[in-house]
Amino acid sequence: MEYFASFYGLIVGYIIPFLIVLTIVVFVHEMGHYLVGRWCGIRILTFSVGFGPELLGFNDRHGTRWRLSAIPLGGYVKFFGDENAASVPDFSAADSMSAEERAQSFPGANVWKRVATVAAGPIANFILAIIIFAVMFSIYGKPVSDPVVSEVLPGSAAEQAGVMSGDVVVAVDGKSVTTFTELQRYVSPRPEVEILLTVRRDGQNLDLQVVPRRTEDEDQFGNKMEVGRIGVVGDGSAANFRRLDLNPVEAVAEGASESWYIISRTVGYIVNIFRGREKADQIGGPIKIAQMSGQVASLGLGPLLQFAAVISVSIGFINLLPIPILDGGHLVFYAIEILRGRPVGEKKQEMAFKIGFSLILMLMIFAVWNDVT
Repeated sequence: MEYFASFYGLIVGYIIPFLIVLTIVVFVHEMGHYLVGRWCGIRILTFSVGFGPELLGFNDRHGTRWRLSAIPLGGYVKFFGDENAASVPDFSAADSMSAEERAQSFPGANVWKRVATVAAGPIANFILAIIIFAVMFSIYGKPVSDPVVSEVLPGSAAEQAGVMSGDVVVAVDGKSVTTFTELQRYVSPRPEVEILLTVRRDGQNLDLQVVPRRTEDEDQFGNKMEVGRIGVVGDGSAANFRRLDLNPVEAVAEGASESWYIISRTVGYIVNIFRGREKADQIGGPIKIAQMSGQVASLGLGPLLQFAAVISVSIGFINLLPIPILDGGHLVFYAIEILRGRPVGEKKQEMAFKIGFSLILMLMIFAVWNDVT
């Protein structure tokens, strides 16, 4: 009975939320490819959520096979003229196509149509995230507080730099700060990096040099990560904590800003890994996503949708990386084709796709290793 309860808890608490999040994000991504491809007149053979053997499926009146497949770790749209699910061109089949068939194939489409079709997937992910964030902001408003220092922790980096209780942070490294969250988000990814903190005290602005300390943070679920902290606190009364009501336009703008923050934070994290400032242990795979899906789902539908928005932005960004086999790799080929006036050679493309596949495989193995360890 105890085993059954544990198994039931795993399915309901982790697997189902994980499948909900991933299915929504993957479906929207592939639907972006599908809709723009159809609009460009490209024949679509398969629309699949998941990989591997088909569990459920049907053919629509346009001849597209819609599939729900057994391995729920992604999805694909296969166009006419593709060799496989990664949209690698079927070079041998292209040579034997009639003029009519080639006009309906993906390799035979105008390069700008291919660019639009490939870019539509990541763009759809960004749009989904913006919509989710905008809906959340419209319903719950935006919590904000002024960047007022109500307390300086003893022995902290801020105390050593001369920050005092009552100071109002007006800028970091010359960039204006209007909320305490902006201050936190600027400091957090910069452990051990000197920051110029501009504070207003007694009506005057003072410039203070502060070096955030590397601190291990732990969230409510026990997940740990290293962040930068300077040791200041902004409580609700002194910092004027409030919740702003946003109209639809403002909510969409905030949704776009939130999505951009996720992208910029991801880019900063990757750059800091190569600089040696960050560890690569935060790179997670399907196990970590499943774990976090279950943890966030325990907080309710709203947090789960927001987590789906974060995953959607991340998947959109990752797919735009210039790695052959990903959408970004295809876009690089098309950019070269536009500049040269002719496609990249068949053998060069095949070699690049093999390298890209190897890189993605190594990254997945590394991510799963992080999940397990």
